Amino acid sequence: MIGVDMIGAIRRAYFEEHRPIKEIVRTLSVSRGTVRKVIRGHETEFKYEREIQPTPKLGEWVEVLTAILEKEAKLPRRERRSTQRLFEELRGRGYDGAHDSVHRFVKAWRNERARVPAHAYVPMSFAPGEAYQFDWSHEVITLQGLPVTVKAAHMKLSHSRMPFVRVYFRETQELVFDAHDKAFRFYGGVCRRGIYDNMKTAVEAIFIGKARQYNRRFLQMCSHHLIEPVACTPASGWEKGQVENQVGNLRDQLFRPKPRVKSLAELNAWLEDQCIAYAKRNQHPEFKDRTIWEVYQEERASLMELRGPFDGFVEKAVRATTTCLIMADHNRYSVDARAAGRMVLVRTHAEHIVVLLGDEIVADHPRNFRRDQIVYDPWHYLPVLMKKPGALRNGAPFKDWALPPALSQVRAKLKSHADGDRQFVKVLGAVPDYGLEAVEAACDEALLAGIASGDVILTVLARRRQPAPPPSITTPDALRLKIEPLADCGRYDSIRKIA
Repeated sequence: MIGVDMIGAIRRAYFEEHRPIKEIVRTLSVSRGTVRKVIRGHETEFKYEREIQPTPKLGEWVEVLTAILEKEAKLPRRERRSTQRLFEELRGRGYDGAHDSVHRFVKAWRNERARVPAHAYVPMSFAPGEAYQFDWSHEVITLQGLPVTVKAAHMKLSHSRMPFVRVYFRETQELVFDAHDKAFRFYGGVCRRGIYDNMKTAVEAIFIGKARQYNRRFLQMCSHHLIEPVACTPASGWEKGQVENQVGNLRDQLFRPKPRVKSLAELNAWLEDQCIAYAKRNQHPEFKDRTIWEVYQEERASLMELRGPFDGFVEKAVRATTTCLIMADHNRYSVDARAAGRMVLVRTHAEHIVVLLGDEIVADHPRNFRRDQIVYDPWHYLPVLMKKPGALRNGAPFKDWALPPALSQVRAKLKSHADGDRQFVKVLGAVPDYGLEAVEAACDEALLAGIASGDVILTVLARRRQPAPPPSITTPDALRLKIEPLADCGRYDSIRKIA
């Protein structure tokens, strides 16, 4: 097969220089057939494609190889084996042919399966403040020295293309609400429409066309912010292609290499700064003469007014155990002892867990995103401890109890007494009535006096609560007596004599 340079030389020699074929064959060292083929046609390049590739030894293995390829076609691309690995498997089963035969067959099979008709799309255009797009992605970060997979909430203003990214440990509904609150605060306003895929935290049922049955709490969030939710057609990511594109772009710029942080709060603050920096250095795809940041500054005037954060929680009714624990988000949290064995309402917020008994809050814990953990608040068990003071020594809620320094010193001194636990429980029992600061001050006074006793501390508290003596009354001059009365017991003797 001759190259295009040789074809050009033959054509110039014959058509331009008018040299005979015999001379061209001798000077260029090519065959007469080749010269005739070039000068009789108009092609400037010859290609050779073998129509039939004989595979005598692979023939009986085609069905086996096809079955393997069909099975692996369902796997992600990175989990599919290379042609070398497939060749080695066939060799292990008895195939004695060449690797090239396997390679050519696999390549042709995969190319045939990859052929899909091209899709045509209509470019979208959005007015300022009209819509935003929302989506999730999974990213890997280094948190406190360990690799952790986190969920990144992405939002993008459809007109200005202003991005927002915030990271969470989960992608549950209460975190969807928190992501919206944080994004709207970041933007300084709210768009009129929100474009989503059919995530389970928002859509409960998909009907024909655009009809959807949205989640009740999700609709409450949209109503609070005056948003009209719009769900995409299933498996039609191009309907929110801007945020889909953002996921790939910002993953490459923000999460490669993996950011090393000590907490998610640190990472989220950094991500907000990076979103602003990204908008300031990148041109807008439609308004080429301005950056994304400049177009966003103009769009802010068209955003709806922010109506404050939505109280985004997910609530669930559960029964508290007799050990004053409730289950929430794969962990157990303590509740006040008066809720033991009763039905309570657990509200899971983005950062804390609130438990209500009727309208009264009986627990409020920071949320723990690990699993199978027990989170105690020792003060919840104080009513039980008053009845069973012996539980202070080995009770699980009271181990490593972070008490104020004065209370810790009193507890350490009372451990040497036979009834030390009972005395210390008396001191703890005064906290609901007097307050922790007052009890701590009484403990300080007792320690300074060298008497660390429960009764002494309670006496100090009672003395401090006694009302101050009333101030003396000053008599005005107009009411003063000119002659002060004198005490004279002799007058009683005069009365006795008369009688």
